[in-house]
Amino acid sequence: MPLTIEIPGVEMFNNLTQEFITVEPTTLVLEHSLISISKWEAKWKISYIDTKDKTRDQRLDYIRCMSLKGDISDDVLYSIAPQEMQKINNYINDSMSATVVKNTGGSASNQFTTSELIYSWMVGYQIPVEFEKWHLSRLLTLIKVISEENKPKKKMTPSEIAARNKALNAKNRAKYHSRG
Repeated sequence: MPLTIEIPGVEMFNNLTQEFITVEPTTLVLEHSLISISKWEAKWKISYIDTKDKTRDQRLDYIRCMSLKGDISDDVLYSIAPQEMQKINNYINDSMSATVVKNTGGSASNQFTTSELIYSWMVGYQIPVEFEKWHLSRLLTLIKVISEENKPKKKMTPSEIAARNKALNAKNRAKYHSRG
């Protein structure tokens, strides 16, 4: 689900050129998706997901990569009001799902999560390529769910088996009124 942001027309002063600039009213249609991340990583050559402290230029460039209506000029990017920037950040950080996946442990990977790694998960789990347009959080949740569903079931320990058998025996003795 894309995010629509209305940027009102504004007049700004450009310190570099010492000129006033008029930014026309603009409607941004943004999509936080695997496609957007692929574009951003192709330019910056770092993992979007694993880079927590992005520079201002990197954050603004990601907004440009999210655009579904073509390129966004620097003037428009710099005129995004703080409250609109907060809406964009909230949209990016939204889980877009009611599903919560328990982390059942497993080996922690030293691998960075990049767009290519996510595409490989999609191929491995036979997720259609059209899902690359899903909100990234939702796509990653789907991948986690499939991963958890495909894990081998945890084997019971001998003490868990003994406890289960003891409970079943007690239930059967009560049901059939027997002592053995």
